[in-house]
Amino acid sequence: MSDPSARHTDGARPTPRKKRSLFSLYAVLIVCAAPVVAAALVYFLDWGPRGPGSNYGHLVEPQRPVPDASQLQLTDLDGTPFDLRSLAGKWVMVTADSGACGEECAKKLYIMRQTHASTGKNVARIERVWLILDDEPVPTMVIRAYEGTHMVRANAAQAARFLALPADVSPGGPALRQHIWLIDPLGNQMLRFPENPDPTRLRKDIGKLLHASRIG
Repeated sequence: MSDPSARHTDGARPTPRKKRSLFSLYAVLIVCAAPVVAAALVYFLDWGPRGPGSNYGHLVEPQRPVPDASQLQLTDLDGTPFDLRSLAGKWVMVTADSGACGEECAKKLYIMRQTHASTGKNVARIERVWLILDDEPVPTMVIRAYEGTHMVRANAAQAARFLALPADVSPGGPALRQHIWLIDPLGNQMLRFPENPDPTRLRKDIGKLLHASRIG
C-alpha cells in the first residue's frame, strides 16, 4: 500500500515565492503625503485671489523632521517626559522662551492662543507648544492665561538645532525667542514666522493651509 504522503511529495517542485511588490507601499506613502503637499502648493504658489507675494511665513529649508525624544528632550512642568512627535497628525505652533515669560513671550503665546481660537471648527486640528529654555518658574497667571498650551522645558542647544537657527546663533540668545514656527501633520517643520508677527497675516497663512489640507 502506497504512502499517501508520497503522492504529494514525489516529483513535486516547491512553488517559487513571488516577490512582494513595493507598489502598495509607495501608493500608501503618496496618499498620506498628498494632502500636505497640496496645502504647501496652494500656500507657496498662492493659488488664490490675493495674488503672488502675499505669503507671510517663510519656508523652512531643508526640511527638518521633529527629532526623537533622545535628540529633543522635553518634560512637562511636573517633570513628566514629553515627546513632541506625539502630536503627529496635527498642525503645531511652536515658540521658545524663558520660563519667566516677559512681555514679548506673553505676546507670542497670546497670538498663538488667539490664532488657535479663530479657526472655529478647526480648533481640534491645531496644537500649541511653548519650549521653555531654562529653569525659571512659570508664573501662575501665565499658566492660567494660556491653558491648553503644552508648556515643556527643553534643552536650549537641542531646541536651537531643531529650530534650524544659524550655527553662529547662541542657543540662549534672543534669536531663538523671536519667532513662531509651524510643524505640519507629517511631523516636519514647515514655516517660520517673522519677529513680532502680524497676528492677522499669521492667521491668514494658517487658515489657508487648513483649508487646503484634508489631514491634520
